[in-house]
Amino acid sequence: MTIRAQVAGIGHYLPERIVPNAEFEKTLETSDEWIRTRSGIERRHFAAPEETTSILATHAARAALKDAGLEPSDLDALIVATSTPDLTFPSAATMVQARLGMTGGFAFDVQAVCAGFVYALTTANALIISGQVRRVMVIGAETFSRIMDWTDRSTCVLFGDGAGALILEAGEGTGDSTDRGILSTDLHSDGQFRDLLYVDGGVSTNSIGHLRMEGKEIFRHAVEKLASTATAALDKAGLTAEDVDWVVPHQANIRIITGTAKKLGLPMEQVIVTVQDHGNTSAASIPMALSVGKHAGKITRGDLVVTEAIGGGLAWGAVVLRW
Repeated sequence: MTIRAQVAGIGHYLPERIVPNAEFEKTLETSDEWIRTRSGIERRHFAAPEETTSILATHAARAALKDAGLEPSDLDALIVATSTPDLTFPSAATMVQARLGMTGGFAFDVQAVCAGFVYALTTANALIISGQVRRVMVIGAETFSRIMDWTDRSTCVLFGDGAGALILEAGEGTGDSTDRGILSTDLHSDGQFRDLLYVDGGVSTNSIGHLRMEGKEIFRHAVEKLASTATAALDKAGLTAEDVDWVVPHQANIRIITGTAKKLGLPMEQVIVTVQDHGNTSAASIPMALSVGKHAGKITRGDLVVTEAIGGGLAWGAVVLRW
């Protein structure tokens, strides 16, 4: 018998306020066509002033618990992937834990920017297969609207807010690639590229800062690294791209998404795309896309799913799982 971390439930939450591309035309030298052509984004959601990252995460957590038919007390651990926590400390995860009324287990944050959910899934998988826990909720949640420079048209039109949550639980498998659950993971980082995507402020610099990005350079790295990590993760599971039912990528830019799919030799019909509706929601983008795909009836039990993401650090990685 092999222990596998299997999906028990999933859900997501988007703030009520929808911001179409046209809204940026009022304050920036840009247009709906310019934004769509370069990113594929048509609209995004922004959190209300009183909505913090932990509040968005809690809404998504409740949706995932409902989908799984579970209670907060059924969870052994809770991990939140975010780069925009409510406070320096305590962690957003402990705040979600409190809001849910979860008094047992433990909670902590993971920070790997847009690759955060992949890193958090990998961490949750390790906790489950090592026998330390039985059931873990993994949340990606962000309020990137709080770190935008609204005068920089190259970045502020790309990002949005939201949260997605996925519950993993220990299940039995045979140890081969037909098992349900996480079959393999692949993580990387290279700090020499930190200046390509970063926030120019932080606690130890006594400033909040704004997001800064070298878009062309990020694109150059993204397609190659995403295709490479997805292939490596499939290799570890003894699988190939031909075995894949769905790719659920980080939703940063439609050109990156299509370029990666092409490099993997997969048609766009097998890619879950939500970037047009959500924009880039960093660590929240993959769990939200998984939730949208599942609740739309696309991702079904037994499907082989590959998730991959790249973000500031640079940090990137992939997870192969059978739904």
